[in-house]
Amino acid sequence: MKRISDLQASVQQFEQFWSQAGYLDEMLQLAEAEDEPELYRETVKELEVFAKKFREYELLILFAGENDAGNAIVSLHAGAGGTEAQDWVEMLLRMYTRWAEASGYEVEMLDYLAGDEAGVKSVTFLVKGLYAYGKLKCEEGVHRLIRISPFDTSGRRHTSFASVAVLPEVSEEIAVKINPEDLRIDTYRSGGAGGQHVNKTDSAVRITHLPTGIVAQCQNERSQHANRLGAMKILNARLYELQRKEREDSLQKMKGEYKEIAWGSQIRTYTLNPFSLVKDHRTNCETGNVQAVLDGDLDDFITACLRLPKE
Repeated sequence: MKRISDLQASVQQFEQFWSQAGYLDEMLQLAEAEDEPELYRETVKELEVFAKKFREYELLILFAGENDAGNAIVSLHAGAGGTEAQDWVEMLLRMYTRWAEASGYEVEMLDYLAGDEAGVKSVTFLVKGLYAYGKLKCEEGVHRLIRISPFDTSGRRHTSFASVAVLPEVSEEIAVKINPEDLRIDTYRSGGAGGQHVNKTDSAVRITHLPTGIVAQCQNERSQHANRLGAMKILNARLYELQRKEREDSLQKMKGEYKEIAWGSQIRTYTLNPFSLVKDHRTNCETGNVQAVLDGDLDDFITACLRLPKE
């Protein structure tokens, strides 16, 4: 029913675009026929806004995946490099949070492990909104940062890495069947640097799926029950993704063109020194306005990724 509702909304939106396009066309013709420069300028401005909205609508045809319309579970992990990499994860968390807010999405923190001195070791959060997964799946991979380290008293240039994993939130209708006997559930006290991410009870939950070794944890809620539900949500998503990739592997083998699934392929480099540039290595999309990207301006990169020819 939800899928039908989404399709009906899409058709209705197209009809509105069609109607507005006809109206703007009539206004332009009227302005030219009546020699009304003010009306012409106002209509051109409306047309520019219309064109931008329609380009966003065009992206809907690129969301062909069965989970593209749903929410996304995003996990960020620091790579080698200690404090440098952990600070980079915190920068990425801020970037995705700002992008989500600007896109009208809601962000719900599921798990947060602060760095030893600064930054974040790992964090998992849920992005709620229409096509959140369809857009954010383009962000999966390794993100590289090149800059003068604020933690290096010698002022040397450092390279930091962080991995981004994106999973669809699995609905109850398609949730993976999990045998309770296959789970090991551990509780522990929330850790980190202090503040809101620490409490004095063993409310944090870690769930291990014994047959696959997949681990999911949640510690950001106050109650153990809420954290358990959050951890199960993450576990469901990871098991669903594992099954999906196994199906893809099987199909590739049948075709005789098996390719190893490579986790950790570098997708984008953010250079702050010796010059300013963000470049996506898959699409060659780039911009010199690094600060805008770090402030959440990701739409150009996501659009370019979505428009890549599918193999």
